[in-house]
Amino acid sequence: MISRNQIKLIRSLELKKNRRREQLFVAEGPKVIGDLLRGGYRAHSIFATRHDLTGDHWQTDIQPVTDEELRRISFLQHPQEVLALMKMPTEQPLSYPTDEQLSLALDGVQDPGNMGTIVRVADWFGIDTIYCSMDTADVYNPKVVQATMGSLAHVKVVYGDLADIIRKASCPVYGTLLDGQNIYEQALTKGGLIVMGNEGNGISAPVRELVTHRLLIPNYHQGSETAESLNVAIATAITCAEFRRSQPLSSCSAPLPHL
Repeated sequence: MISRNQIKLIRSLELKKNRRREQLFVAEGPKVIGDLLRGGYRAHSIFATRHDLTGDHWQTDIQPVTDEELRRISFLQHPQEVLALMKMPTEQPLSYPTDEQLSLALDGVQDPGNMGTIVRVADWFGIDTIYCSMDTADVYNPKVVQATMGSLAHVKVVYGDLADIIRKASCPVYGTLLDGQNIYEQALTKGGLIVMGNEGNGISAPVRELVTHRLLIPNYHQGSETAESLNVAIATAITCAEFRRSQPLSSCSAPLPHL
């Protein structure tokens, strides 16, 4: 039986301040938790209604719970059999973007679903580091973790003064802006930093000034009423795909982040 203190701890991790204090975050579902464990994350505790979780990565004792108990601790509308408290990785010294690889920067992306999807997009396109402004959604938010579908295990997410990080970058800085040049007509470099902005306001003024290459994803329904803008996660996927389109697959592979 799960204790009241355990329930209290799990539910408290919905808040960022509590996650940071405890250095724990919640992950749910066999796939998400399994990918995190295989990727080097360590579990503090695991609660499950199923008993067939096998493999060396399930190294933590699994506490059995009932369906009702799992519903009490889950952050999902439909709990997925397993919930884990995962330990946050030890912070590593900050390394800055270089022209040797492609990286992402998120400037005020606030929707957890968008944040998680962007982590998943980065994973798919072999981008191993995302730099985030301090007002970007917390990657350890339960909704973000779930939206990554396990890709958090393969992508390092760094928070800091984004303008300062960009100033210290030794690579081209790309940004998607309304006054940018058609992305499909540009010669894009193998490495660089792609900046994506806030859902409503785009890239902030201080960061916009640091963008060296302005890109535009053109609207192909010119002259008639259409969507005002693209969802930031979709725009990120289109932009990353265009960068990778002309690159051999071997150059797109990226090492796993050290946890």
